[in-house]
Amino acid sequence: MKRKKRPSRFEIIPGILEKDWSEIEKKIELVKHFVKTIHIDIIDGKFAENVTFLDPKPFEKYTKDFLFEVHLMVDEPISYLDSFANAGFKRFIGHIEHMSSQVEFIAKGELLGGVSLALDVKTPLENLQVDYGDLDSILIMSVKAGLSGQVFMSEVLTKVTKISDSFPIPVEIDGGINDLTIIQAEKAGVKRFVTTNFLFFGNSLANYQKLVSLTHES
Repeated sequence: MKRKKRPSRFEIIPGILEKDWSEIEKKIELVKHFVKTIHIDIIDGKFAENVTFLDPKPFEKYTKDFLFEVHLMVDEPISYLDSFANAGFKRFIGHIEHMSSQVEFIAKGELLGGVSLALDVKTPLENLQVDYGDLDSILIMSVKAGLSGQVFMSEVLTKVTKISDSFPIPVEIDGGINDLTIIQAEKAGVKRFVTTNFLFFGNSLANYQKLVSLTHES
C-alpha cells in the first residue's frame, strides 16, 4: 500500500441519515448547488439499533456529479464496498468495531477509491491496527454512532489531537457539529466536518456558509 499525499483544505460535508429514499433525495436537492461532497450514513440494525436506507442503486442519479462517501455503521463493512462502489461512491468509511480485518478492508477499499477507518466514541486509538499512511482519513465519532441529533462530546477531541500530532492525515469528525463545536474541532486538528441537524435546520445555504466562515479556509 502506498503512502498518500495529505490535502490541507477544510471540508464542510452534509451528512444524511435517513430511513427513506424520499428524505435522502430531498436533502441532496437542498445542498447540491453549493457542496461537492456528501456523506451518507448506513446503519444495518446490528451495529446499532437504528436502521437506515441501505440500497445504493438510487444514488446513481447523483454520484456522477458529486463525491459521495459512505459511512458504514454495519456488521462487516467490507461486504458493502462493491455495491456502493458500483453505484458511484468514491470514499468508503468503515467502523473498526464491527470488522474482522482492518487490513483486508483497507486493501479492498483502496482499489475502489479513498478508504478510511472510523472509531466510535469509546473506541481508543490503540485499536487501529494499520499504518495511518494507508488511510485516506480517520473518522472520529463525536456522538455515539447510530442516531443523529445527539450532543457533541468534546472529550473525543483528545483523539484528534493525538492523530494530528503524530501524522499529517485528514481527521474527519461526525456528530453534533454546529457553529460552536466546529471551532473546538478545528482547533483540535479536524479537516473534515460532517454536519447533519445544524445544516438542514432552517436555511441550508446560510448554515453552510456560516460553518465555512468559521474555519480558516474562509
